[in-house]
Parts: sequence; C-alpha cells; structure tokens
Amino acid sequence: MFLATRPPEEDGPIYMVNLMKYHEVAQYSDGEGVGKEISGKEADDRYNPSSVLNKIGADVVFYGDVASNNKGAEDWDRIGIVRYATRKSFIDMQSRSDFGEKHVHKAAGMERTTLVCCRPVDESIDTRTRPMPLENRLVAMVVRQSADRDAAFADLEEAVQFHVEGTIIGDGRKWDTVQFIPVTSPAEVEAIAQRISIENGDAYVMGVQVTMDSITIA
Repeated sequence: MFLATRPPEEDGPIYMVNLMKYHEVAQYSDGEGVGKEISGKEADDRYNPSSVLNKIGADVVFYGDVASNNKGAEDWDRIGIVRYATRKSFIDMQSRSDFGEKHVHKAAGMERTTLVCCRPVDESIDTRTRPMPLENRLVAMVVRQSADRDAAFADLEEAVQFHVEGTIIGDGRKWDTVQFIPVTSPAEVEAIAQRISIENGDAYVMGVQVTMDSITIA
C-alpha cells in the first residue's frame, strides 16, 4: 500500500529485484500456448518486457543466469533487476494492456518468484546508464533476512549494498538486504556463502553469470 500511495515528493527511482525459478515445461492455459511445448525459461524469454519498460522510462540494470545456489533452501534459475523512474511507474505498468499481453508468458514459465523493492546505499547508481551486454562476468549475490541490517552490511563491507523497502512477492519472508560482489571464480562465491550466518534470519547466496550489469560496474 505504501508503494502505491507514496506522495510524489517522496517518490523516485526504485529497483525491483526478481529471483526466478522456472517450470521444466511452461504451463500455458488453453488458448495461450505457442503450438508446441517449450521450457519455462523459453516462455520467460518470450515475455521479455523491454519494449514496455522503454516506454515508461525503466531500464534493465542487472540480468543473468544463476550459475550456483550456495546457500538457501530453494534454488533459483535467473536474476533480473529493473530500475523504475518512480514507484508509481511500476504500479501503473501493471494495468497496461501491452504489459498484460506479455505477462501471460511469464505466468506460464514461472514455478515461483520472489520480488523485492530496493534502494541502493550508493545513490550514484541511480544515474548509471543502461549497461552494455557482457560476457563471462560472475557476481556473488546475497539476499538476506536479518535482525540487524547494519550488521549485514558490515559482514560484506566490500559489497554493493541495497536496502529492501518491501517484499512485493514471496513466500511470507520479509527480506532486508541485497548485496553484490564481483568475483573471479565459483570458489569465491562459496567462500562468501561460508561467511554468511543465518542465525536469527535467513539468506540466499548465489553465483550469477551476468550479461548486463550496471550495479557493480560504474
């Protein structure tokens, strides 16, 4: 409710962090199919809302496939982060017909998803342009539910830090922080996972093979 009713003078850029897990086979309803069975990931590729995002001044600022799930009870397949110019623009997009036409593919492809609404500690990230496509860049990503956000930030002081305003879609857990650390090997991702305590909280730690990144690249 607070997201939808934020006064204009308090509104501004917001980052929607999507954690995605796909069906092995996309689950289309009758009349929504594509003529043959496709994977959940292929359905999400068909969803691709970039054209709608461009119309409302939003940008994909981080995107990649999960290479390893190092901590957390669930595994994830893909991460996507969209920066919206305002919280209101995110809310307004949900009622657009062109978005609804594409969203059928996301619904068919997704087994589960978590969506968290974030702000960066380093506000200069707001002014970074849409990133160029990348190859072979590995980033450790930590999503944490913690009783002490400051302590979570201090645990990984080398990370690019985001604080969570709210969990929009999920399983009932309220996440607090999202953190990103560029790494050079899967072993570094595992070492980061070993540093993360989940006492009095919970966490996901994963390695993401990114193809777009203006979160950790200035």
